Amino acid sequence: MISKLKKNLKRIAKENIKIYNVLYKLRVFYWKYLYLKIGEVLNYKFERKKFYAAHGYKLDLNNPKSFNEKIVCKKIFDRNDLLPVVEDKYRVRKYLKSKLGNNKAEEVLVPLLYETKEPQKIPFVDLPNEFIIKANHGSGKNLIVENKNKFDKKIILNKCKRWLNTPQGLHKREWAYQPINRRIIIERLLKTKNGMIPEDYKFFIFNGACAFIQVDIDRHNKEEEHKRSLFWPDWEYIDGSLKYPQGPCIEQPSQLTEMISLAEKLGEDFDAIRVDLYLVNGKIYFGELTNYHGSGMEKFTPKKLDFEMGRKWKITNEYKKENWRAIN
Repeated sequence: MISKLKKNLKRIAKENIKIYNVLYKLRVFYWKYLYLKIGEVLNYKFERKKFYAAHGYKLDLNNPKSFNEKIVCKKIFDRNDLLPVVEDKYRVRKYLKSKLGNNKAEEVLVPLLYETKEPQKIPFVDLPNEFIIKANHGSGKNLIVENKNKFDKKIILNKCKRWLNTPQGLHKREWAYQPINRRIIIERLLKTKNGMIPEDYKFFIFNGACAFIQVDIDRHNKEEEHKRSLFWPDWEYIDGSLKYPQGPCIEQPSQLTEMISLAEKLGEDFDAIRVDLYLVNGKIYFGELTNYHGSGMEKFTPKKLDFEMGRKWKITNEYKKENWRAIN
């Protein structure tokens, strides 16, 4: 009965943006003032329960050792003012210019076609036939448009409005998303010479140095086809997986050294961050910076990889919260 009611509410909400907004305000109130506050009083009981279900071992907030334990600690305790800046897909463009200089930043940034807080003002007639629409404050909030004449603009606008009314990661304690001033951005759609969406290379930067690299294979196809390949910085293949099935040992990218150098430059201000880059027809493009990979809930197989990656990440003493040491 409850499950059926939830499905009906979701269906009604998708069809009526006003109802959707009301329901989300109620959910936000629950997450912000009940779920999260109660969780703190109970010493992060809910987070510990989810963590154990995901990884099969207890979350240690006092002395985190694994990669995933440290991600959760970062979510709960790290209040570095730069985190919301780089998590914002719009403001991060200025961050790149401050780190690389205007000319170099413009070389690697995907061209921005439009940005707005009012989706109804999007000038579809002036946009190219292909583009990608994103919410600047979210993960997975994007829409690839390969032929604008075949897309229902009403559906696009409703999706954008829902994104703008949806907090990202609030229930996961992903603090860095919450201060972001939400907006919609539209960028040029990157494609290879074969007309394919390019694979992105994810560089995990710990204390200014590249620790390992993740490449997602077929992530834009069916979920069951999605695989992940892991590599050390010298492109030695790692025999293991992270959430998705283990991918193949693919060819080393021709500009790996330059990509690592760029990733380390962009990640040097943080104890740990993920830098996503594209290599399209021999040209490097910036994707995004991510503070909370998988929210600390993506399982390494074998488990020892989780702790091996964790050893490479030294948590700084800059995590600004009085309750940094939780009671286990």
